[in-house]
Amino acid sequence: MLALRGSPDSPDLPGFPAGVYYRGEVTIAVCPGSFDPLTLGHLDIVRRARSLFDEVILGVARNSSKSALLSAEQRVEIARAALAVSPGLEDVRVEIVPGLLVDFCRDAGAAAVVKGLRGGADFDAELPMALMNRHLVGVETVFVPGDPALAHVASSLVKDVARFGGPVDDLVPAGVGDLVRQALADRAARADGSAQAPPTTEGTGR
Repeated sequence: MLALRGSPDSPDLPGFPAGVYYRGEVTIAVCPGSFDPLTLGHLDIVRRARSLFDEVILGVARNSSKSALLSAEQRVEIARAALAVSPGLEDVRVEIVPGLLVDFCRDAGAAAVVKGLRGGADFDAELPMALMNRHLVGVETVFVPGDPALAHVASSLVKDVARFGGPVDDLVPAGVGDLVRQALADRAARADGSAQAPPTTEGTGR
């Protein structure tokens, strides 16, 4: 539970009178995304969300509009491993979002969704979803400007660079680069196998 502003456990904050109370309840936020793969930019947003809320859940979405490189189970495993070795983030939970984000937030008791913004294009994409989530169940969205040093880091770019042999290990948590390269190699092998498979002949029925 959060302390009182102005109490011995919490110093006064500039711009707030002494003795202003927080709500007497634990606040929970969800950081949702496909995390395909998890990047250092994602961890930056989770870290800052953790400084704002008592509990944070990293929600791994099953996004039907995207063809994921890594399975949802792999992405959960990657996130848990990365958070376990990130100071201050060891208590962040990682769960799969099986359906609508608002249903997940309601079941988790989350008061807010936290999303990172790298620029105006991100805001344009996120605003309609934030408004819809509020319309459906009243959950608010907190937008956190991303660290400018990580503004170029996106999961899609990580995959594109890795696909053509470029270095990505400084953009993702330790070990994730190897998993991405292996997944890309496996996908390419499957594609080659499908292309080389002989056509199936069927009787014409004549």
